[in-house]
Amino acid sequence: MPSANPSFVVRQAATPADIRAAQRLRYAVFVDELGGDGPDVNHETKRECDAFDDHATHLLLEDTTRPADDRVVGVYRTMTTDQARAAGGFYCAGEFDLSVLVGSGRRLLELGRSCLHPDYRGGTAMLHLWAGLADFAVDLDTEILFGVASFHGTNVNELAEPLSYLADKHRADDTMTATAKAPHAVPMTIIPVDQIDRKAAMRATPALIKAYLRLGGVVGQGAYVDHAFNTTDICLILDTAQMTARAAALYGAGDRT
Repeated sequence: MPSANPSFVVRQAATPADIRAAQRLRYAVFVDELGGDGPDVNHETKRECDAFDDHATHLLLEDTTRPADDRVVGVYRTMTTDQARAAGGFYCAGEFDLSVLVGSGRRLLELGRSCLHPDYRGGTAMLHLWAGLADFAVDLDTEILFGVASFHGTNVNELAEPLSYLADKHRADDTMTATAKAPHAVPMTIIPVDQIDRKAAMRATPALIKAYLRLGGVVGQGAYVDHAFNTTDICLILDTAQMTARAAALYGAGDRT
């Protein structure tokens, strides 16, 4: 359990031990909690890992009131274009055609593997992690943030309302988009617009996706069904120039650490 007064710090992983701590939190969330799996998941050491980890920058949210070996309570994995080139491509490219984004010539930062320890959800922890991420993106002069965001489960009919709502109200235009790849691509528009219950759709949308939308984020074309991780994935895209002043203040204000 977290202390009554957690003390948060956001920093970049600096050692292999830091990365292992991030991977253990990812395992607890994506594997133990959500039932995900994959060829690179290490069940023996309880680490969710893959080949991209060695090339990425890992942002860690720590609660410094916890024991030194158990302080990581939130993570983000980020990749620049140069890092992706060294890794053989962006992680998202396994699920989405990124040719429009990559061909835009704009400075890209891929976001992925974002998760919080369950004890820290619903409070200020995510705001601290977002603030650290915003500072990091500014330091890199990032123009476009993008990444896979997931709905739990692979039955798209059960997700018809939120997927259809996102496709109708928050779809990226063709000049800055990504398209789900066959054979696991499915349309996001599943039910007619006039049958969508907006409130129900938003209730069924994960908090992280709603946070991106509040920042001005938009979604790519189609969803990708990831059976290994037991998720239905969409590609979220955020043009940093489109962030409203209010959103920038809400998610981007904070001390650098």
